[in-house]
Amino acid sequence: MMAGLKARIARHWPVLRLRTILLGTLLFVAALPGFGAIFLRVYENALVRRTEAELVAQGAALAASAAVVWKGMTADPTLPSAPVRYHDRMTEVDLRSSPILPPRPRAAVTRDRPDGAAVALARQLMPAFAETKVTTLSSILMLDRRGVVLNGREGGRSLAALPEIRAALDGQAVTVLRENEGTVAHIPLEWLSRAASIRLHHARPISVDGKVVGVLLVSRSPRALFLGLYEDRGKIALGVVAIFLLLLLLSAVLSRAIVRPIEGLSRATRELASGRRVTPHHPSLQVVEIRALYQDFEQMAESIEKRSRYLRDFASSVSHEFKTPLAAISGAIELLQDHGADMAPADRERFLANMAADAERLSRLVRRLMELARADVLVGENDACTIAKPLLVSMVDALTCKGFVIALNLPDDFPPLSVDAAALEAVLTTLAENACQAGASRLDINIALQGDVAWIDFVDDGPGIPHGDQSRIFDLFFTTKRDDGGTGLGLAIARSLLAAYNGELHLLPSGQGAHFRLVVAIQNERMATAGKANFPGA
Repeated sequence: MMAGLKARIARHWPVLRLRTILLGTLLFVAALPGFGAIFLRVYENALVRRTEAELVAQGAALAASAAVVWKGMTADPTLPSAPVRYHDRMTEVDLRSSPILPPRPRAAVTRDRPDGAAVALARQLMPAFAETKVTTLSSILMLDRRGVVLNGREGGRSLAALPEIRAALDGQAVTVLRENEGTVAHIPLEWLSRAASIRLHHARPISVDGKVVGVLLVSRSPRALFLGLYEDRGKIALGVVAIFLLLLLLSAVLSRAIVRPIEGLSRATRELASGRRVTPHHPSLQVVEIRALYQDFEQMAESIEKRSRYLRDFASSVSHEFKTPLAAISGAIELLQDHGADMAPADRERFLANMAADAERLSRLVRRLMELARADVLVGENDACTIAKPLLVSMVDALTCKGFVIALNLPDDFPPLSVDAAALEAVLTTLAENACQAGASRLDINIALQGDVAWIDFVDDGPGIPHGDQSRIFDLFFTTKRDDGGTGLGLAIARSLLAAYNGELHLLPSGQGAHFRLVVAIQNERMATAGKANFPGA
């Protein structure tokens, strides 16, 4: 089941950049305090609105009870049967936008005497007010139609100057926020709560037959933030667990997408350093940089393996090439030591000549191997530039002789080539000398421009290269002129020199003679910094 889930996630996982994953993770972690603050603000505002809703419900019930009692004190105790319209009352207060008024001032002294009917109504409702206060912890004041307080310590005084009382006397129920001057901090963190120092005041008219006969002023402090948090601790704990699970998910993503792939690549690197190639397993959750790192590692491992094979083959070939002349020299020396005194002068001279020829062959091999080593480690500069026309003309003049003619066909607008002059001269000279040594009497050098590269074709009229040898012509130490001093390293050196400048050397099919093609980049602004080109016609 888990394997199927991982495979499904891997199929749909977008390949992101490492910086995108890290930025998203850091932004999420950095935003957590902000999310927490927003949650506290929203939750606290919800507590205030819930308190308002409770006050509205409480005031509506008490006002309706007062209206019923008032009607019972008159000749007609029945309320008029008017059609009832139900609607959801929206809360009015908002901690962010509602103004917070100063603390409620004390009731003012007034000359107005309380309404007698309102006083009688208040006396009948006092038991209900007392019972309600015990349950809701609210302050309940009843006022007559002129705003005179009918109960409590401020009875007989007036609150008609308050804006919420004036609105209620006009028949409109109003809720306002006021500062609570009697606030006492019970816990040190109570300063975090904006609602800790405010009090909600809800003024509601008592209407009978469409006339306002009194006002109920119900007030209380909103539910404390931390008390509300404690009461909703289950939901909050669920949210905290969800956040931690999300953090664990992010950690798992980072682990699978970054940490584990890097650890696997590190193990593969140590194995490669010890001589064992281990192909690291590609991660299921891919990241652009990690994927590129794996690709680079595989290219590096492939290059190291190719280099190792090259060195092994090279060492084997060198030992074979050196073994024959060394064995001949060693045998000749042994014969001269054992039978030199009895040997005829002609035989002695022949043995010495053979030893000298073998020594010269060893000397040539050493020189060519040094040239090959320099060519293999050569790293061409991107801004290398050679004007090939004078170099080609000079080579033609130097190598043209009786029985060997070189025909040079140059375009009128032959641009500079992106290759070092010495390297290009060595390659051109090698190909021309090979054509001459192969028995050709004519060598045509044709140059064609193909986009960003130049094709330099060497076509001779010699006997050509046998079909069976064409696949090995660039192998180290392969030569058909070994008896004439050939080392089999010339073409390998030429190809390595061109490769250092992103050039190529190929043997092309030919009906007669040999046909070699050099592919060299043309020097211009685009090619000055280009990597290895995919040359056409190669």
